[in-house]
Amino acid sequence: MGIKNRLTIMSFLQFFVWGAWLITIANYWFGTKNWDGTQFGLVFSTMGIASLFMPTLTGILADRWVNAEKLYGVLHILYAGVLFYIPTVTTPENFIYIMLLAMCFYMPTIALSNSISYTSLKLSNKDVVKDFPPIRVWGTIGFIVAMWITNLSGSKSTEFQFYIAGIGALILGIYSFTLPKCKPQRLTKENATLTETLGLEAFKLFGNYKMALFFVFSMFLGGALQLTNAYGDVFLDEFKHFPKYADSFVIEYSTIIMSISQVSETLFILAIPFFLKRFGIKHVMLISMLAWVLRFGLFAYGDPVGGLWMIVLSCIVYGMAFDFFNISGSLFVETNTDSKIRSSAQGLFMMMTNGVGAILGSFTSGWAIDRFFTKSFSNTTELARFLETESTNSKMVAFIKSQGNTISADGIFSKEILMKDWHTIWLSFAAYALVIAIAFAILFKHEHDPKEIENLSH
Repeated sequence: MGIKNRLTIMSFLQFFVWGAWLITIANYWFGTKNWDGTQFGLVFSTMGIASLFMPTLTGILADRWVNAEKLYGVLHILYAGVLFYIPTVTTPENFIYIMLLAMCFYMPTIALSNSISYTSLKLSNKDVVKDFPPIRVWGTIGFIVAMWITNLSGSKSTEFQFYIAGIGALILGIYSFTLPKCKPQRLTKENATLTETLGLEAFKLFGNYKMALFFVFSMFLGGALQLTNAYGDVFLDEFKHFPKYADSFVIEYSTIIMSISQVSETLFILAIPFFLKRFGIKHVMLISMLAWVLRFGLFAYGDPVGGLWMIVLSCIVYGMAFDFFNISGSLFVETNTDSKIRSSAQGLFMMMTNGVGAILGSFTSGWAIDRFFTKSFSNTTELARFLETESTNSKMVAFIKSQGNTISADGIFSKEILMKDWHTIWLSFAAYALVIAIAFAILFKHEHDPKEIENLSH
C-alpha cells in the first residue's frame, strides 16, 4: 500500500475516534445521566487542560527518545482503554476526571499525526503542500462518519458512543505500529545544556517576536475554535421553545444539520494548496479569522424557517474558519522551526490553541453567557414576548410546566425561567473574532514568499 493511502487510513481513524462522542456527549450527560448543566462546561475544558502540557511533552519525547509512530500508537491504545471504562462512571465529578485522563491520551495525538504525516511524506519525496491536505481531509470524513454512525445507530444518548470510539482507537493504536518509522532526531550537542537535553528548546521560540506573536494569536483564536462545538447543537435545539419553530425538522435533526460543518471542511481542506500558493500563509490565516466573524454572525441572525439559509451558510463557512487556521498554522510552524524541535513546536502550537486558548474561551464564554446573556422571566407576558408568541399559547404553557413550574391566575411563575439570548451571544462572539482579525492584519508581519511553500513541499 502506498504511503499516501497508509496516512489516509491514519487520518480517517484519528478523527473518527473523536467524532463518535464529541458532538453527542451532551445528550448522554443531560438525557441519560440527568447531571447538572453547570458542570458540563468542565467536560469541554478537559480538552484545553490536557492540551496545556501533553502535546508539548509528547512532542519532546518524539524529538528526543521515542519513535513518533510508536508513541502515537501507545497513546491511542491507552485512550481506548479509558473510553471503555467511561460507561462505568456513576458521578459527574468522576466523569470529568476520567474524561481529563482520556484527553491527556488523545489531544497530543493530533499534533503527532501531523508530524508523522509530514515526516513520512518527506521521506518518500512527496510534495507536502499538495499531498497533505487530501490526506487530512479524510480525517474530517472520519469525524462525519462517526457522527452519523452514532446518531443512526441510536447511540447518541447512550454509552455505546464511547464503545464505538474505543474500538476505533484500539484499531488505530495497533495500526500505528505499521506506519513508517519516524525516528527521534537526537541532535543534542555533547556539551548540551539541561534545557537542550530535556528537549525544551521549543519554548525559546517565545523569544522570537514573530513566533511569539503567532502563538499569542493562536491562543486568542483558540478561544473561538470550540465555541460552536460546545454551544452549536444546543443553540439549534433551543428553538423548540419558540412555538413558531417547534415543529421544524432542524430541531429534530440538529446534529445532522451541524454535521454540514464537517462536510464543508472536506471541501476547504482540498482548497488549501491553492490558497497557500496564491496568497501565502498569513493571508490564509487572516481569511480564517474573517470566516469566524461570518460563522458567528450568520448564527446570530439565523432561524429554522426564514433564516435557515443563514444557518446552513454558517455551517459551510465553518470549514474555512476551522481548517484554514489549523492547517496553515501547522505549516507555518513547520517552515519556521528547526527540524530537531519540530515535533515540540507542533505540540506548543497545539498547547496555545487547544490548551490555553480553549480554556480561556470555555471559562470566559461560560461566565459571560451566565452573567450578561441569560434572561430570567417570572411571568407569561415577559416570556411570551421573548418567545414571540401569545401568553396563552399551548406550546409555551407546556414548556413552562416541563420546567417544573406552575402558573398563577395572574400569569406569575412559581419560579423563574432562564433563557439564553443566543442572538446577542453570537454577535458578541463575532465582534471578538473581528477584533482578533484586525489586530492580526496590522501586527503580524509575514511576507508571502513562494519559495517558502516550495521548500515546504519538498
